[in-house]
Amino acid sequence: MERNPSKAPGSMTTSVVGFIHELSFADLPEPVVRQAQTCILDLLGVAAAGRRTRLSGIAHRHAIRYMAAGHGVPSARLLFDGGTASPAGAAFAGAATIDAFDAHDGHALTKGHAGVAVLPAVLGFADAVQAEKDRSRTGRSLLTAVVVGYELAIRAGIALHATACDYHTSGAWNAIACAAVGARMMGLEGEATRHALGIAEFHGPRSPMMRCIDHPTMLKDGSSWGAFSGVTGALLASDGFTGAPAMLVEDAGTVHLWADLGSRWRILEQYFKPHPVCRWAQPAIEAMLNLRRRHDVRPERIECIRVETFHEAARLAARTPATTEEAQYSLPFPVAAAAVRGRVGAEEIAPEAFTDSLILRLSRSVELTECAEFNARFPAERWARVTLLLDDGTSLTSDPTTTRGDPDSPLSPAEMTGKFRELANPVLGETRAGRLEALVAALHESASPEMALMFAG
Repeated sequence: MERNPSKAPGSMTTSVVGFIHELSFADLPEPVVRQAQTCILDLLGVAAAGRRTRLSGIAHRHAIRYMAAGHGVPSARLLFDGGTASPAGAAFAGAATIDAFDAHDGHALTKGHAGVAVLPAVLGFADAVQAEKDRSRTGRSLLTAVVVGYELAIRAGIALHATACDYHTSGAWNAIACAAVGARMMGLEGEATRHALGIAEFHGPRSPMMRCIDHPTMLKDGSSWGAFSGVTGALLASDGFTGAPAMLVEDAGTVHLWADLGSRWRILEQYFKPHPVCRWAQPAIEAMLNLRRRHDVRPERIECIRVETFHEAARLAARTPATTEEAQYSLPFPVAAAAVRGRVGAEEIAPEAFTDSLILRLSRSVELTECAEFNARFPAERWARVTLLLDDGTSLTSDPTTTRGDPDSPLSPAEMTGKFRELANPVLGETRAGRLEALVAALHESASPEMALMFAG
């Protein structure tokens, strides 16, 4: 990948607005470019799998019916659909679809997800508002906009958790990133960009995340409304609507979080999920899989599963899910599925698994307890320990276990590619999924990406 040696990352304007508008592809270190491509491919695979959920179908129909473009507003295509809506509607449906299949990337300190909203917002603006400008449709421009979105979203999420008294969904802060990419791709002036960020922050859904943990529904992580609010904020600001300042960006207590834009690349701190369930459940799943491999335990012999973990994970207590959402926001059920099937994939969170008598018996047997040490390590680290009580009185206990996919224990490139294919091939077919994989791999050198691969139903 070529870089412009005369323009070092540190030479750009250090302000947030300057970063939004002045960051160029030449400023991006090669690891950042590769990470952005990995994030995009992973999100597209998750979106393809998400299209099979009832949640996604409802969200797409809603966007087409009630968020349609009109009165001169250009339309944007919906991810893996073929239908169209307004740019905000397309972002809403895309984020809902990715959120519907809980296998997307995230950041530990935000306790949530950036890309789920950022990518649909970037694609919506690229397909609609700026479709006539070649610079917004090149692979490099798309990659750079995605990086801008991640860098804004992650810092906004950390800022929110540092200043709010409650734990809010990702939509509360990834809305700011969606406004930022909109301001960039529409070429808003600096003051209009400030207003876009402020509108998005004010209208972003500060919804209580733990409510959806305790009562899982299609509300999920609020990212569909974060994407909608952020895109709408940019569009409103382009028409002169005011809303500055965004306090998460400009308040004296948070400005230090933004000082390293362009020198510290937060996108490199993303984790990637090996299993399509809440990240908090995944240390216990890994511990179970390790025990299963080490001791060759037959699941029929397990009488009880004891899980020590951190408080938030212990709240994932649904044992007999009736919906995909309940299965994804459960710890006992996917741990039991891992014990029985040796994996937790799409089939294990689908309705067919909800009637598996052995999984249900083991799920009901799970005892959840909090560990003070694991509580102290959260959210930067997530840990669990699993003990199996067998029918002959034998007790098997795992080591304290975190999950794979964190920056210090990354999934291999082969695992990431395999995950994409496992999720995308059944939905898109091997040929189209392969072309999409190749498109993402070549984004850094593509003058005109074949965008239809992302949109056609």
